[in-house]
Amino acid sequence: MTGQREADVVVIGLGPGGEHLAASLARAGLSVVGVDRRLVGGECPYFGCIPSKMMIRAADALAEARRVPLLGGTAEVAPDWTTVADRIRDEATDDWDDRVAVERLEKSGARFVRGHARLAGAGRVVIETDGGDQEVVVRRGVVLNTGTEPAVPPIDGLAGTPYWTNRDAVRLRELPSSLVVLGGGAIGCELAQAFSRFGVEVVVVEAGERILGPEEPEASAVVARALEAEGIAVRAGTGVTSVAHDGAFRVGLADGTSLDAQALLVAAGRRTNLGDVGLDTAGLDPSARSIDVDERMRVRGTDGVWAVGDITGKGAFTHMSMYQAQVAIRDLTGEDGPWADYRAVARATFTDPEVGSVGMTEDQARGAGLRVGTGSAPLPESSRGWIHKAGNDGLVKVVADLDRGVLVGATAVGPAGGEIIGMLVTAVHAEVPLATLRGMHFAYPTFHRAIETALSDVS
Repeated sequence: MTGQREADVVVIGLGPGGEHLAASLARAGLSVVGVDRRLVGGECPYFGCIPSKMMIRAADALAEARRVPLLGGTAEVAPDWTTVADRIRDEATDDWDDRVAVERLEKSGARFVRGHARLAGAGRVVIETDGGDQEVVVRRGVVLNTGTEPAVPPIDGLAGTPYWTNRDAVRLRELPSSLVVLGGGAIGCELAQAFSRFGVEVVVVEAGERILGPEEPEASAVVARALEAEGIAVRAGTGVTSVAHDGAFRVGLADGTSLDAQALLVAAGRRTNLGDVGLDTAGLDPSARSIDVDERMRVRGTDGVWAVGDITGKGAFTHMSMYQAQVAIRDLTGEDGPWADYRAVARATFTDPEVGSVGMTEDQARGAGLRVGTGSAPLPESSRGWIHKAGNDGLVKVVADLDRGVLVGATAVGPAGGEIIGMLVTAVHAEVPLATLRGMHFAYPTFHRAIETALSDVS
């Protein structure tokens, strides 16, 4: 042990929520130690949200240019991945260097330690660093924000192959000629479409009965149609049984067929980083998939431990981590709420068309025992959808609790689905009465005007 020191708060894991929390507490006058063995800022700025959306933005521009003949002339499109790779390296990630983030954190007054931290009993944290172990005695509390990493399923032969995860995909300088994407969730579908629009032959394999399984079936169907219309093969309802690599990949499927491709992207979900953070010393199960927190982000069954982000199981989104961090900041600084409320959790999948969702799906609402009413409106039949013409597939669907007369969920699929959903997030969160929503003005001609039609369809 190289030394012992004290701090008010130790933050273990400096993803978006952890970094924000550590800096905010330090600016509030607390003594804070922030610890991470990886890049400060976490998955989002270096491997997730930001670089992937740069890829998607570029791919969408190519797709839109290819729609010019349907709308107003001619256009020649020549994809160049170098432009995208340079932008990710130079603008998004600083070549995967977190120096700016570390300086920002330290400027707030927090102390940063590069290393692996573990709980070591009540009020103690041990940090393993290249220079030896350090012990911190914690006066107020420890906040866990250890996040997730790509899940790799135990498929025969996969472990010995040069497969990619999203962390590899965003670093690419050259694209393969062909690609199999294992997993039809948000990450798999987004990256599959982006690579396809740059000329890669892509197949998406999804073990579930449909892609985008957590979304409404209608949303999955719209995105599946869009992918297939662009030449992406979608193989849903069949799992992968084996993977072999000999200069190229051969992927064996449960239906007895196989796929050959130059590259393989594993996008089969995420797993939480909880196995090696000393949970057992706090009376918690180190094999748990998530940590149970109360409305103040305090870990249930412990004293002096908080948790935020993906590990809480409330939604693996950057905005969720930041939201929970703000709740924990209020609790740690003695403010009186507001505390966590998850009835209107929003998410967006940045395929083209986009999928924006909030709250419960129809199936979830029925499973909760609600008396459910739904309404929907196809986007191509809306005023803006009809004008938009090329790439206008989509819909708005709302899910209502008829007994209370409020919305409990909604989905918006379309060219701006992630933006259309904003109004519906407010409606679900604030429990705005259906009668009030139906009495509103909806600007003409807009995509969000389809919400009015969907509301009138609720029965």
